[in-house]
Amino acid sequence: MEAPPTTVTVSRTFAQRLSATPRGARLARHLAVAQLHVWGGVLASAEVVDKVSVIVAELAANAVTHGRVPGRDFELRVTLVTGSVRVEVTDTRAERRPPAPGAVRPPRPLDDGGRGLVLVDALADRWEVLDRDRPDAPGKTVRAEVDLPLRRHRRAASPGGALGKTVS
Repeated sequence: MEAPPTTVTVSRTFAQRLSATPRGARLARHLAVAQLHVWGGVLASAEVVDKVSVIVAELAANAVTHGRVPGRDFELRVTLVTGSVRVEVTDTRAERRPPAPGAVRPPRPLDDGGRGLVLVDALADRWEVLDRDRPDAPGKTVRAEVDLPLRRHRRAASPGGALGKTVS
């Protein structure tokens, strides 16, 4: 049985096209962090900013390194949706798709790369790889969400010391 559809309310969005260069990837991280601070409140908490910063850095670096098509940009989109911050990085290379969540393998200790999606998998509460939503343009979008602290469920300790029921 499928869960009923969930309504997602988008309240704020920041989007920017950036050059598919290392400089563009760095700028993506700086812009995302600055936007969270502009939006303020719980969005500017150290926990949210740190997670979003690393996720944007890794996804933008992947777009520049693996998704780059000469002469094409990548897009960063940071959106405040119901209870979380959604990060989307879209590139124009359709044939090189990252592994799906759950299929990311940690790199061997001496490998030069391969740690980016391991970090995204560890820091994001949810993430996925989607085909680009424009039929006239090739590419893919990697979407990751970080739940806001007020929306996270905590485990309450029961009197016996074991983990008890979930409370919000």
